[in-house]
Amino acid sequence: MVYQEQIAIATKGHGEMHDLTEKVHQIVKKSGIRAGMVNVFNIGSTAAIGAIEFEPGLQQDLPAILNKLIPPSRDYGHEKTWHDGNGHSHLQATWLGPSFTVPVQNGRLVLGTWQQIFHLECDIKPRQRQIMVTVYGE
Repeated sequence: MVYQEQIAIATKGHGEMHDLTEKVHQIVKKSGIRAGMVNVFNIGSTAAIGAIEFEPGLQQDLPAILNKLIPPSRDYGHEKTWHDGNGHSHLQATWLGPSFTVPVQNGRLVLGTWQQIFHLECDIKPRQRQIMVTVYGE
């Protein structure tokens, strides 16, 4: 069986993180699937999904390290084409990836104690994001 639902979030811009864990858990519960997998996918090329201990320090650290590894305001090829200031946003989102998959056992997400599902906005502007959650199993 497959069940899909979308989560809508409004972001304020670059570096903002959202904890999606409870929303994803509710979707899994609604699906009725007891054993399987859930995939959480950001629709768009300038945001990422992953797992982290969702606490204030790491909410600052992750965007900061990404800005050191792939800094804003560089002369990226994307900037030469579009001149929109978000070349680094595309690269940061690609580095982390647009999706995350979690096992489902006994109708619950299989996550560690300090492991939450996050959405990271990498774009420089506020965005209305759609996140597709697909639960599959039995």
